[in-house]
Amino acid sequence: MKWTATAATLVVVAAAASGVGYWWGSNQPAHSGTAREQVGAPPAAEVKAERKILYYRNPMGLPDTSPAPKKDPMGMDYTPVYEGEEPASDGAAVKISVEKVQKLGVRTEAAALRELTRTVRAVSTVQADERRLHTVAPRFDGWIERLYVNTTGQAVRKGDALMDVYSPDLITAQQEYLIAWKGLQSVAEGGPEVRAGMQRLVEGALQRLRNWDISEAELKLLQQEGKARQFVTLRSSATGVVLEKPSIQGKRFMAGEVLYQIADLSSVWVLADVFEQDLATVRPGDAAAIKVDAYPEKQFNGRITFIYPTVAPETRTARVRIELANGQGLLKPAMYARVEIASSRGKAKVLAVPDSAVLDTGTRQVVLVDLGGGRFDPRAVKLGSRADGYVEVLEGVKAGEAVVVSANFLIDAESNLKAALGGFGHGTHGAKADAGAAAGGSAVHRAEGGVEALDLANGSVTLAHGPVASLKWPAMSMEFRVKDPALLRALKPGQKIAFEFIDAGKGEFLIVSIQPSAGGHGAH
Repeated sequence: MKWTATAATLVVVAAAASGVGYWWGSNQPAHSGTAREQVGAPPAAEVKAERKILYYRNPMGLPDTSPAPKKDPMGMDYTPVYEGEEPASDGAAVKISVEKVQKLGVRTEAAALRELTRTVRAVSTVQADERRLHTVAPRFDGWIERLYVNTTGQAVRKGDALMDVYSPDLITAQQEYLIAWKGLQSVAEGGPEVRAGMQRLVEGALQRLRNWDISEAELKLLQQEGKARQFVTLRSSATGVVLEKPSIQGKRFMAGEVLYQIADLSSVWVLADVFEQDLATVRPGDAAAIKVDAYPEKQFNGRITFIYPTVAPETRTARVRIELANGQGLLKPAMYARVEIASSRGKAKVLAVPDSAVLDTGTRQVVLVDLGGGRFDPRAVKLGSRADGYVEVLEGVKAGEAVVVSANFLIDAESNLKAALGGFGHGTHGAKADAGAAAGGSAVHRAEGGVEALDLANGSVTLAHGPVASLKWPAMSMEFRVKDPALLRALKPGQKIAFEFIDAGKGEFLIVSIQPSAGGHGAH
């Protein structure tokens, strides 16, 4: 009986032990399988190396980037930025409640491709076409016997009689011509050489009269009458109106003296004074619309034919010539006119946003991109040419992105206010976090070094510091600004210190606290 009881007890114990072992084994992690998987996995460094490198950024925090590895002027390697590590586009977004956005009256407009056409406005005057001006200036001395055109502004046609003149030189030239002409008639039956000689005399005398601008009608009359005329009629060489008439009946004139100035006003010039800053936007061929005060309901249309090569130093304007047909004679010289020139860069469309979307700080231009939900991303942009109400965007904004065109100054003021409130500290020792927030949320970095030079006037110190692990900087010497110039009062060149600093942006680093190190004496 004892043996049977003992055997039964052993069977129960064995069954219990088997159950416990099964329970324990089923609840343990598969260490062996994991180990086998880890053996075949590549090292962590290799995994990181397989990630795509987007670009390399400046190790000193400057905005400079490079698509390939390079070194900065101090010999430091640019830091790679991997895919997924690039800064978020809305990291500096301004957040305003939706209710406040509605109260501010914020309006947006999408950046889009547009054909920029700019209207250049200028003042102008009407002038006679210089190529259609004619003067009557005899090439001989004489006297005015009779005036047929005796008033300024009188219209004349080509060939009309202007005046009768008396000139002894003309009488002599007529007599020489008549003698030569009669001589040619007398030798009509003579030899060829004699007739040729007389013919040359006739042609020479006739050419002399023509050189004095005696009209062909007067020459034919001279041949028909066969005698020298005491008074010769001077005729108009062009159709137009008389602009100047210094001629008076009975006046003696000298050779080359202007007796009439006649202008053909069937076509006139409009000379517009375009400001220097607008010259790059106008070019020959651009359409121009002209209005004059005399006919406010009419618009005259023309095109730029010439841009003068000089600029008036008094007004900083250059003259632009526009030619207009003036068949009805409405436009008169010296009339005042207003010109609008439609200047276009061509048919190519460019990415543009409204002028009102740009906030100009003087050193850079910024637009606010609406991210939705009351978030606005300030973007620095590079601008190109401007047109009527629009400006070309070369960098910073993509087509389709909504930019704020109304109340953007109020949003900018709101964001500046928040930044100012965030910059207030609550004590000198605990101001490091606040200083970091005021500088855009920069982290605080710590280092040790020795004082090389002090610039109390500018609030800066040059330190030979050791490596900065948080920025991956090697040991080097560089200049730092200090948040509080009082921190520099107790420092001396050669002193060893421990200091904390932040990235203030634009490649500038700001010391927020200084403590003595290795027995040195510093400020705090």
